[in-house]
Amino acid sequence: MKSSWFDKKVLVLGLSKSGISAAKYLNKHGADVFITESRERKDDDNKTIAELELLGIKVETGGHSDDFIKDSYIAVTSPGIPPEAEIMQRLKSEKIAVISEIELAFTQTEKPFVAITGTNGKTTTTALTAHILSKEFKAYPCGNYGVPPCDLLDGDVEIFVCEVSSFQLEYSNAFQPQISVWTNFTPDHISWHGSLENYFDAKAKIFKSPQEPAFSVLNAKDEKLLEFSKKCGGTVFMFAGEIGDNCCYEKNDAIYFKRDGKEEHIIDLKDCPLIGEHNYQNLMCAVIAAKLEGVSNEHIKDAIMTFKVPEHRLEKFAEKNGIAFYNDSKATNPEASLVAIRSFNSGDVVLIAGGRDKNTDLKEFDEACKEHIKTVILIGEAADRFEENLKSDGFENIVRENSLQSAVDRAIELNPDVILLSPACASFDMFSGYEERGKVFKDYVLSRL
Repeated sequence: MKSSWFDKKVLVLGLSKSGISAAKYLNKHGADVFITESRERKDDDNKTIAELELLGIKVETGGHSDDFIKDSYIAVTSPGIPPEAEIMQRLKSEKIAVISEIELAFTQTEKPFVAITGTNGKTTTTALTAHILSKEFKAYPCGNYGVPPCDLLDGDVEIFVCEVSSFQLEYSNAFQPQISVWTNFTPDHISWHGSLENYFDAKAKIFKSPQEPAFSVLNAKDEKLLEFSKKCGGTVFMFAGEIGDNCCYEKNDAIYFKRDGKEEHIIDLKDCPLIGEHNYQNLMCAVIAAKLEGVSNEHIKDAIMTFKVPEHRLEKFAEKNGIAFYNDSKATNPEASLVAIRSFNSGDVVLIAGGRDKNTDLKEFDEACKEHIKTVILIGEAADRFEENLKSDGFENIVRENSLQSAVDRAIELNPDVILLSPACASFDMFSGYEERGKVFKDYVLSRL
């Protein structure tokens, strides 16, 4: 149920996309909004801040002043601010509750949310789920993919399909989706959460009381999630395995859905534009959500066949002279790269990897390269450690290059069947983020063709 915001002072932490969205919504609905940003003001901020101030929203940068904090009714935080941050401790001492922008949006509408979380695969699953649901509903992707849900509140929306990170869920204590989806769980964001257990618990919140959904959708091939499925709330559906009566699985090169003992054929894999086991799992998540919302099998199949993979996620963007080019720049850790590497079971594949090292174990990465990759081209700060580990695990066909562009040049010279950028590393040694890395890769490849 919508709250009344008239004459209430609301503090928004961070001049982020989600923070700005929350601020504009609250301002429109009568709140007295203050945005406080810890970093110093940049030239790029001037236009945004001017627009906000024209609406009557107060903005400060370079720190959090007492004037902005005092007498706040509630604080809405950007997802990047960890619980141990000084500002969070100050708000706790002032007894000011902190919520996420996603929780704010949830409290302002009676329309259902499909929440999708997981270490990897969230974005593709969110995009595909929204694409399928939009065949029969006014369903839109939001959260970490698409727009902040607050941007959609005053529009004509029937279903919010929301990608949610562990950071956002940390600050979401009343968020109760109709359908909660957990794609997979691997170690990540440990420094932010303080421990692997805390990271798991943040994601697990929307599957347990008091936030349990009507339906919980979990990965049958993830041992931790398979075990957790016995404890979570709502009606449980499993994907990637024929487990029980409520599940979605691959059989005979096709995807099937089963509910209450009735098996339904959804789509043959040959008709699916997605490749790789991880993408088939993403597809199964989306199928379950669509079936639970009542979408017909015909519309589900049509939507899958017309789906375009989100940029930088095992995205096939070019093919020439027998070489297919894939951009998987979003793979910022070895676990993410593994799913891309394992998607290629035959042919001559050149992998371009490297960047800023996350210092995670490389044993599985090395073994996958031995099985699926002919040549690894290494770039960036991580190149030394990656080369040392690959060689110690028996992979010798390694090339070193100084830039992404020279790596592409060398890869094309090798004339393989596939050139795959899946770095297994962060991008910050050479680029501002994985998006820029992927764009540079695509632009340079296309300039060479």
